[in-house]
Amino acid sequence: MRIETAIGKQIARMREARQMSLTQLGEAMGKYLGKPWSRQAVHQAERGRRAFTAAEMAALALALDTSVPALFLAGAGPVELPGAAVSAEDYQGILLYAGDEAPLDGIEELLVALRDIRQILSRPALARLAKIEQVAEEVAAAPPRHVRQG
Repeated sequence: MRIETAIGKQIARMREARQMSLTQLGEAMGKYLGKPWSRQAVHQAERGRRAFTAAEMAALALALDTSVPALFLAGAGPVELPGAAVSAEDYQGILLYAGDEAPLDGIEELLVALRDIRQILSRPALARLAKIEQVAEEVAAAPPRHVRQG
């Protein structure tokens, strides 16, 4: 699959998960690019029929509340760059900087797990539970109040 197609699939998946229309995503991008994308421009991007500038990648990540590397995630097949195709493992390996000494074993499993965790945590009910947990921790950490008995 071409890299533009892989990015486009991620854009479509993330837009749909956030229940945004093509027009809404285009308008959200306009906040960062100075001019919104048309519905047709978003559609072309999702179909892998356009290249992206660095500014557009940043705007997409901001509009979709994600990271730029997350937009590059692809399936299990090789990814075609203009000069050569790279394996799925090599492609995923370039998305993460693990440091000079860190082994790259298990990156694919880590990416899949992180994707699943992100989807679960983005659910509104879990966001409310996290807020409740935060309040509970703040209450538990507060010094006890002395109640006067009269």
